[in-house]
Amino acid sequence: MNKSYKFRIYPNAEQQIMFAKTFGCVRLVYNYYLDRKIKQYQDDKSAVNYTQCANEMVQLKKTEDFSFLKEVDSISLQQSLRHLDTAFQNFFRSPKVGFPKFKSKKSNHRSYTTNCVNANIKLENGYIKLPKVGTVKLKQHRQIPSDYKLKSVTVSQTPSGKYYASILFEHEYSIQSIEPRSFLGLDYSMHELYKDSNGNEPCYPRYYRQAEKKLAREQRKLSLMQKGSKNRDKQRIKVAKLHEKVANQRKDFLHKHSAMITKLYDCICIEDLDMKAMSQSLHFGKSVSDNGWGMFTTFLAYKLAEQGKQLVKVDKFFASSQICSCCGCKNPAIKNIAIRAWDCPECGTHHDRDVNAAINIRNEGMQLVNA
Repeated sequence: MNKSYKFRIYPNAEQQIMFAKTFGCVRLVYNYYLDRKIKQYQDDKSAVNYTQCANEMVQLKKTEDFSFLKEVDSISLQQSLRHLDTAFQNFFRSPKVGFPKFKSKKSNHRSYTTNCVNANIKLENGYIKLPKVGTVKLKQHRQIPSDYKLKSVTVSQTPSGKYYASILFEHEYSIQSIEPRSFLGLDYSMHELYKDSNGNEPCYPRYYRQAEKKLAREQRKLSLMQKGSKNRDKQRIKVAKLHEKVANQRKDFLHKHSAMITKLYDCICIEDLDMKAMSQSLHFGKSVSDNGWGMFTTFLAYKLAEQGKQLVKVDKFFASSQICSCCGCKNPAIKNIAIRAWDCPECGTHHDRDVNAAINIRNEGMQLVNA
């Protein structure tokens, strides 16, 4: 089983230069061989595989124009070729993924991956040793068990200029499945994140909406500055830090709530919603993105799986809001999302729209588990 830990690192000036070189070389290799693959296919309809590209790159380093590739970690360049190969495989497996794109030099989010070979990467005493870079100071906020085997490291730089190392470990861990005894249904809610089948809601603070005016003001300043100037770069970092703060607040909130309900219940039932389509809506796209429901369900999925519990997804066409959770009567009039509360025409039970939907989602999830 693989597990990844993300730590912040603090490179000195020389190490930052080496990171910048590596980011640039990895991007160059990716773009060079993407162009190579496209031209090869246009010429004779043939494909160039990873092995051919790797062999060609060995010769490429010996040329005068590309001799600078020898200055950076060779494994990171090989990994760039693997990422390109994976991008093509994903495209041919599912065209919806999209054809691989060239990496832009102007992108403010940079990263590269290197593998641990012959103990070339070490983590000890608050430092991490990386190939060609040396020993970099690291903020280790948690201890790594001694039986974990280090596999690879992905070094990344955020738009705000911070550096992180995502370290992948391999370990033996057997997960014992738990027979579900306690179930909870969650219905997506634009403002509160969700309402559960017990009538509770997390009171989501809507961090983006809180920071929206300040972000608009700082982005307006950025748009008026001359491109290429130092002041514009400073302002860009200021805007990036504001976005980063909002993202970190959202992640912290979602991590805490997903961990809390994972501890309390054996099975969580949710609707299988198309969040991408909802986020592209002109009416409530920002609220959907600020909500972070997709990220929340991802956190739930892996937290439950680590404990042998289940996340059950109910079909998005299941009429959870229209069905009375008491008698099962279906009321088509409730298709209008403006109706937030209603009385069942059969049994007269008064329903909160979202709570009733959450109960139906829980009941449907229980039937799927027990089927």
